[in-house]
Amino acid sequence: MPAPLRRRSSRGCQVARIARENMPSPYPEQSRARDDAPRSPSSLSLRGLDGLNFLMADVRDGLGPFLSVYLKGTQHWGSGNIGLVMAASGVAAAICQIPAGLLVDAVRAKRLLITISGLLVATGCLLIAFLPTLPTVFAAQLGLGAASAIIPPCLAALSLGVVGHRLLPARISRNEGFNHAGNFAAALLAGGLGQYVGVIWLFYLICGFAVASALVVLLIKPKEIDHELARGFESAADAVGHRSPMPFAQLWKKRDLKVFLIAVALFHFGNAAMLPLAGQVVARLHPGMAVVALSACVISAQLVMVAVAATVGHAMRKGVGRKKIFMVALAVLPVRGILFSMTDSPYAVVVIQLLDGVAAGIFGVIAVVIASDLMRGTGRFNFAQALMALAVGIGAASSNVTGGYVVEKFGFTAAFLTLTAISVLALLFFAVFMPETRPASRAIVATHVTS
Repeated sequence: MPAPLRRRSSRGCQVARIARENMPSPYPEQSRARDDAPRSPSSLSLRGLDGLNFLMADVRDGLGPFLSVYLKGTQHWGSGNIGLVMAASGVAAAICQIPAGLLVDAVRAKRLLITISGLLVATGCLLIAFLPTLPTVFAAQLGLGAASAIIPPCLAALSLGVVGHRLLPARISRNEGFNHAGNFAAALLAGGLGQYVGVIWLFYLICGFAVASALVVLLIKPKEIDHELARGFESAADAVGHRSPMPFAQLWKKRDLKVFLIAVALFHFGNAAMLPLAGQVVARLHPGMAVVALSACVISAQLVMVAVAATVGHAMRKGVGRKKIFMVALAVLPVRGILFSMTDSPYAVVVIQLLDGVAAGIFGVIAVVIASDLMRGTGRFNFAQALMALAVGIGAASSNVTGGYVVEKFGFTAAFLTLTAISVLALLFFAVFMPETRPASRAIVATHVTS
């Protein structure tokens, strides 16, 4: 072969070899997907994410306990019917978790999904306010439950699609800060409206937040949403050929995913029933103080969560591993359980509940980041969030059932110590079986995500 042809052939082989080496693998088991190039979303899109997380904090949880207060105190419903409609929302949310995750993974109209979900919540609130009959309230609660299953994965998907994998930890930390600030503002407004204007104005408050969120989502520029990133793939700009999501059978073989989901379930198994049980203790021994104490618990914990979310984001930017951060949250739970078992003072309950602000504040940030790490390159990021939400529901339900049963048989102290033991089990399980998921390359600098 002539020398010029040999040189051209050699250069061609080198180009082909470099292309093969840099081609992104569809699944992380085959090779760790390389980091996407740093993204530079506009300040308008970032402000849109801030506003959405602030407004949706109150919207995605629906009416919550305020509905039972309204139906009992204003409409004079029986406890059985109240329990039925309250359960309807939870059942609908549980049924819709996995379909919602698959839907968010599959569609590109994520802004439209947020808008529809917000308007669905607004419609449900208005129906309950103006037609508080059993069929109407039951149907509205089903709609609110479905919307609550769609909103969290959609917010996370939009965040990942806008900022990318490298900047996601900082973005999720900021999201959670605005989320808790929104919860705090909504709690203050709800308390003021409920006390001085009337409980029915809480429906209008949530309706207003829902409509505002449907407008704020328009601030996020559609061209800045990379839908390949939003479902857990690498950037569309790096795509080579057609990629399909990881098959479910192969996904379920991921040991780290199963360990993570079990740890999430155990976390909420040990955590969920503590505050309700503490509220029962206060209500039994200090009549008239329970509502005030629980309101103070919620408000103070939200303030702590704002600070904790920012601290977690800072720690991740400095290179602290996800596992270490999650273990801090797990370690807080046994301390909280032991302290609850030692007191019945409403003031002490409020102080101890600040620890829940630490644990829940960490979980809200780090769980989404770990899910993103585990699902990177699979195209199943939002499906994994749905699985995580199911694990949360299973753990919380198990906590409340177990706590209530132990209280009936052995008393409140035994119930708190049982939840403490489960919390210790969660900590040991996670410490032994869960590996670190943070990319090993470097600490991430992500200042422009918050600009």
